[in-house]
Amino acid sequence: MELADLDYLGLLSEVSAAVNSSLDADTALRRLSRILVPRLADWCAVDLVEGESLRRVSVAAAGVHTLSAELPGAIGALPLEMEDLLLRMLRTSSALLISTATANAPAGAVPGDIRQRLHLLLAADSAIVAPLRVRGNALGMLTLVRVHPGAPLTAAYLPFVEDLAHRTALAVDNTRLYGLQHEMASRLQHSLLPRLPDLSPLSLASGYLPARESSQVGGDWYDAFRLSDGTPALVIGDVAGHDITAATQMSEVRNMLRGLAFDGREAPARVMARLDRALVGLGESFLTTMVLARVEGGEAGPWRLRWTNAGHPAPLLVTPDGGTRFLEAGRGPLLGLDPKLPRGDGAEPLPPCSTLVFYTDGLIERRKEPLDRGMTRLRRQMGGLAGADVQTICDELLAANDTANEDDIALLAVRLPAG
Repeated sequence: MELADLDYLGLLSEVSAAVNSSLDADTALRRLSRILVPRLADWCAVDLVEGESLRRVSVAAAGVHTLSAELPGAIGALPLEMEDLLLRMLRTSSALLISTATANAPAGAVPGDIRQRLHLLLAADSAIVAPLRVRGNALGMLTLVRVHPGAPLTAAYLPFVEDLAHRTALAVDNTRLYGLQHEMASRLQHSLLPRLPDLSPLSLASGYLPARESSQVGGDWYDAFRLSDGTPALVIGDVAGHDITAATQMSEVRNMLRGLAFDGREAPARVMARLDRALVGLGESFLTTMVLARVEGGEAGPWRLRWTNAGHPAPLLVTPDGGTRFLEAGRGPLLGLDPKLPRGDGAEPLPPCSTLVFYTDGLIERRKEPLDRGMTRLRRQMGGLAGADVQTICDELLAANDTANEDDIALLAVRLPAG
C-alpha cells in the first residue's frame, strides 16, 4: 500500500477504538495487530516490557506469512538476540526505519550494529520499529514489517507510526492504572471483610469473589457476630458503587450496624430503621442493600431465623433432603431512600441440619438473562450441595461463577446442628 492510499483518520479511529476496547492490555494489543495487518504491514508484533525483559504479546501476519519460523518470535517469548536489540533501541531511540539502505547508512542516533542486526533478523525489505512511550516511561515496542520490495515502508510513514505508537502506549498505561486500582480496592475490601467467629453450635463459612472487570470492585460484604446475650447475628450487604469509595463506605455501614445491633434488645427491623436514620443524619447518602438476621434458640434447638431485608436478594433455606426455598418475608426498602418508610421482620423455623445461604446479587444476576433464571440456577446448585459442608458450598458456588461474574460476589453459609 502506498502512503497516499492510506486513510489516516479512518485507521487512527479504528486503532483508538481497538486499544481502548478492553481493560486487558494483551487483548487490546491483539486487536490492534489485526487492524494493522494487512492495511499497513505484512506482519506486525507488539512487545511489552516486563521487568528487565520483553514479552511478545501479539503477532499478526497476512497472506502466506504465518506464525512460524518466518516470524522472529512467537507469542510469549522472543529470541534472545532480538530481545537484546529491541531493549537497546528502547533506551536510545524514537521510531526507527530499517531497510537495506538504512542498514548501511551512518550510525546517527542509533548504533549501526543495531540497524544491521535488526535488518537481518527481521528478514524483510523494510520495517519500522517504534517504542511505546508515555510520560517518559518505555512500555514496549511496536514492529511493522513489509516483506516485498514493491511497496516498502519509508521515512514518510514515521510520523504516522509514531502517532500509532503513542496512542497504543496511552491505552496500555491506562490498563495498568486500572489494574493497580483494582488490586488496591480488592486488597482493601479483603482487609475489611471480617474473620468469622466461632458461633457454635452453628457451622459457618464465607466466600468472596471480585468481578471479572477490573473496574468492578466495591461494596459487597458479609458479617457474623454474637449479640450481647449470645444470639448469633448474620449480615450480608452491598453498598452501591464499584470502587474504593464503595469499599470504605461498606466498612462504615458494617461498623455502625454492629454498634446498633449489639445489645440485642430490638428486633432486626428496628435496628435497620435506626441505621437508616443514622446514615441520613450523618450526611451519608450512599444506597445500601442488606439482610440482618439472627438465629434464635438454645444449643439443642428448636431454632428460628428472624430477619429484615432492606432491598437485598432473599436468603435461601436448604433442607437436608435438598429442598430449597427463598425467604421472601421481612422485605423493605433499601437504605438511603427514605428513613421514614416502614420496615418489618420475617420469621422462619429452621429444621435441624438445614443450611442458610446469604449472598449478594453478583451470584444470581447476568446482563443477558432474566433474574428468575439466576435464582433457579442457585436453587438447583444448592439442591445438589445439600449434604456438603458449608465451606465446600461456598467454594463450589464461587467456582461455578468464576468466569461469569459481572459483579462482586459475597457469600455466607450457615449450617444448623442435628439438634
